[in-house]
Amino acid sequence: MTTMNKVDYCLDNIRTLAEDPDLRELLDVMYVIDQGADRLNDHQQELAPLQESLGAKLQIIEQGNIGGSGGFSRGMYEAATAGASTYVINCDDDIVIEPESLIRMVTFADFATRPTLVGAHMFDLNNRSVLHTFGEVVDPWRIQPALSIGESALGHDFAAEPLRSTPWLHRRADVDYNGWWSCLIPTETVRAIGLSLPVFIKWDDAEYGLRAKKAGYPTVSLPGAGVWHMSWVDKDDLVGWQAYFHERNRIITALLHSPYARGGRVVKESQFMDVKHLISMQYYTEAGRLMAQRDVLDGPEALHPAIGTKLPEIRAMAADFADASAKKDQDQYPPVHMDKPPRKGRGFSQPHRLMLPVWTAKTLAKQLLKPTRPRAAENPRR
Repeated sequence: MTTMNKVDYCLDNIRTLAEDPDLRELLDVMYVIDQGADRLNDHQQELAPLQESLGAKLQIIEQGNIGGSGGFSRGMYEAATAGASTYVINCDDDIVIEPESLIRMVTFADFATRPTLVGAHMFDLNNRSVLHTFGEVVDPWRIQPALSIGESALGHDFAAEPLRSTPWLHRRADVDYNGWWSCLIPTETVRAIGLSLPVFIKWDDAEYGLRAKKAGYPTVSLPGAGVWHMSWVDKDDLVGWQAYFHERNRIITALLHSPYARGGRVVKESQFMDVKHLISMQYYTEAGRLMAQRDVLDGPEALHPAIGTKLPEIRAMAADFADASAKKDQDQYPPVHMDKPPRKGRGFSQPHRLMLPVWTAKTLAKQLLKPTRPRAAENPRR
């Protein structure tokens, strides 16, 4: 379990393991890779009883913040080199673990006819009956995550449609990878294909699943196994500092695994996204994406030295962009000024697909050539 400044979540998950006798019987050791400033060891009042209960089965390893890929790699390395464990299960810190799910994952892996990665589904932490992720693949033409059995799997609510009345849940869903919110990996696989790429965050789990598949280690997202995790439907991590890692790591994954010349649609879609962010005046996001594209050209040798320094560098850039500044109180911003409702009061609609190039050209020309009104320096407009 990799953690960063989420002490309460992490302690709850350690407690869950400590209090389940069946799971403890299977557990060799729980490695907690602490990369935060608020260390677990600083909370001895809550930690000490758990440490006493688990003894040598709980090992907390402190290291600098080198992201999820760095934290998970450390746990995978410890488990694969200790020589005691058949599997390592990667888990996020901010999940709610269901012990029975981990037991089922281990049992399934034990009965698999060849070493197999076994993942758990993800349910929405704030809406416990909603299945957020059932099974995922990487679209080889676009190098983008995709659902293995269609859009119906995203956000399915079992409170409204239970298992018995949901036929698609009874189908086999082949996957390329399972998210590392909870994923079992045979230590044999780790010794054979290595650790996660040193890419900090984003795409580490997908790339590892593709790499394992090429080496003959398939992944199964196991029905009946799941964890609760905060879903990402209410946030957009394609903007802000995370855009750098999305862009760079997607290109790296394409370079390693795309079966198509020049990566299929990767470069074209990347250019579309660049234009989209510019039209949206998300200049900080676009600066990060351009940095990502340049950094890919530095080659794989640059990944290890930059894994601990790239995030502070990207976040420091935010000071140079007004669109990246945030204030806690909206009264700190000037009031919005509107001369008259645009489009004669009608709402905005998406341009027709055939007209999108014309709309894009007109919007870019307007933003680049039309002078800004003097009043805009004092009052934003809408």
